[in-house]
Amino acid sequence: MPLPAALQNSKTLQGIAWMVLSSILFVGMTGIIRHLGSGLPAVEAAFIRYFLGSLMILPMVIRHWPGRLSKRETGFYTLRGIVHAGGVILWFYAMARIPIAEVTAIGYVAPIFVTIGAALFLGERLQFRRIGGVICGFIGALIILRPGFQEINLGQMAQLCAAPLFAISFILAKKLTETQDSSVIVGMLTIACTIALLPGAIFQWRNPTLEELLWLTLAAVIATAAHYTLTRAFQAAPITVTQPLGFLQLIWAAILGVLAFGEPLDPYVMIGGAVIIGAATYISHRELQVSRQQQTPTAIATKV
Repeated sequence: MPLPAALQNSKTLQGIAWMVLSSILFVGMTGIIRHLGSGLPAVEAAFIRYFLGSLMILPMVIRHWPGRLSKRETGFYTLRGIVHAGGVILWFYAMARIPIAEVTAIGYVAPIFVTIGAALFLGERLQFRRIGGVICGFIGALIILRPGFQEINLGQMAQLCAAPLFAISFILAKKLTETQDSSVIVGMLTIACTIALLPGAIFQWRNPTLEELLWLTLAAVIATAAHYTLTRAFQAAPITVTQPLGFLQLIWAAILGVLAFGEPLDPYVMIGGAVIIGAATYISHRELQVSRQQQTPTAIATKV
């Protein structure tokens, strides 16, 4: 049986390889944060990770700097840094308290919030197919959280609250792409998050051990590499090919949780995650079919 035309294209195959590698790297980074646990305050750990990332990405920002920013662009960058920093703090808090697979599965709710935000703030029509995808996504979240059948803990609530913050970050990024280079947008997010996280880090500062600094440095290196491979994947292959592969993170996260941390494989998390993945994939696929002028970011999940 002949391969589909898309798979016969070497660039598409490269994109698939880049996306698989990206998903592994992102899960590796989350594993490091899980390993560190709750020893460091979440805001301090997030600040150190983003500060180190800023040092790595600053040369790229300088190289592609567009010159003077307008008030609108400055406002978007500032607001995005504050909002994304809030989501990152909640993500770090959740990662130290609930299984990796559960954090990953709940995180897939973010694209659902992007769809809602696009209708509220970008004036996009919330068509029936979108509404159906949103409803299915929240059903998946309910399967994972099981309210009424188990107590919803703070880690779950933190990750669930992080999702709409990351969605707002994506929507602001979409507005910035109208005038800004993508490399500058990524770099400015890292720098803005570092600045936004600084006051909280100072307030809750605890001198990290050498081991903690080494682990956070490794996390920053892996995260930077993961963002690079993600960009290469999007450049090499259509998003209809790369996006579903991003959901491999749930599989890698489940495997890592079981093997490295002895976390039980919760069937509700896997079932709920599958429902959310299906909803997010359906929304993205339909949007790409309906309109070639994509107004809404189709991010598979927010990356930290």
